[in-house]
Amino acid sequence: MLYPSYIELSRTAFRKNVNFLKEFVGDDVLFSSVIKGNAYGHGIEQFIPMAEACGIEHFSVFSADEASRALLSCSEESHIMIMGMIANDELPWALENDISFYIFEKDRLEAAAEAANSLGKPARIHLQLETGMNRTGLSDEQLDECIKFIKDNRKLFSIEGICTHYAGAESISNYYRIQQQIKNYHRMLSHIEREGITPKRRHTACSAAALTYPETIMDMVRIGIAQYGFWPSRETYMHVLKNGNIKYKDPLVRIMSWKSFVMSTKEVEAGDFIGYGNVYLASKNEKIATVPIGYSHGFGRNLTNMGRVLINGYRVPVAGLVNMNLLTINVTDVPDVKKGDEVVIIGKQNGEEITVASFSEMSNYLNYEVLTRIPSELPRYVIE
Repeated sequence: MLYPSYIELSRTAFRKNVNFLKEFVGDDVLFSSVIKGNAYGHGIEQFIPMAEACGIEHFSVFSADEASRALLSCSEESHIMIMGMIANDELPWALENDISFYIFEKDRLEAAAEAANSLGKPARIHLQLETGMNRTGLSDEQLDECIKFIKDNRKLFSIEGICTHYAGAESISNYYRIQQQIKNYHRMLSHIEREGITPKRRHTACSAAALTYPETIMDMVRIGIAQYGFWPSRETYMHVLKNGNIKYKDPLVRIMSWKSFVMSTKEVEAGDFIGYGNVYLASKNEKIATVPIGYSHGFGRNLTNMGRVLINGYRVPVAGLVNMNLLTINVTDVPDVKKGDEVVIIGKQNGEEITVASFSEMSNYLNYEVLTRIPSELPRYVIE
């Protein structure tokens, strides 16, 4: 064992999630698997082959570096789409590798045309519309400029999609804003099509939008957090449950488990402090086990004396300060704890479970933050 902890990815759980989500959005809708943030902490290189084995052939990334990693991991049949950052001088590389990308500035459109003209092949582009997110996207004025440029250089572009992103579809508090965005999208889409530009696909829905606003599903969905087994929010889950859109209580299954092992054990006498400073005082004779993970691995220092892990089927507390590379846990009430015993940080063990949600609540991070904070260098293993 070269690493202090490792991640397991369940292919069975992922297949179940994909089957549910595809049934929900419809078989004729393209399922784009969002793998930004190192596949939400699951590992791009390990996740893509597993996803392809479950029928996924379209992957969405944020940036060119993620696209490069995805390109090395996916089959020739799969397609990669960059939703965010790619420098203009990297566009020829994208064209050479048939990678599509968002256009939200005329500057990028012009650079794409230059690359397409130089290479003799069209740039595969998605026009991202500014519908009310006010982050990236073409405003009405910018859109008109881009439409004119595309019409003047029609052979240099393949219009793969017209898209937008919703500002918080996971919360009912954003309902009015989302409705306005939907209206703006259709208004701008109609304008584009009246100008004679017809996209191959129309796509606006992320996990939350697809599950909450069915009218946003269209030709393609960009599914991120839900494919990994997490509801975008409790509100999203309650909405789907309330509307009778699921056949059983929770169709999404977490595919990730995070595990480590006992590095050492020690008997501590009552009245002794454990670890740095005077954070934890043994109130009785206690048995302490050290586990080789700490805040450098994503197990936050704020879990000092608060965090929980599983060992030998028991839920046990962190005892003392969470260090950079290790933590100490109180195993006094767990029989026969020894060096090498499995420790579960997130996942199941003998009927007990620590979910990412519960871990998030302990650490005051969102699910998204907990997942993406797990170091990319930790090994990921796909299990059935």
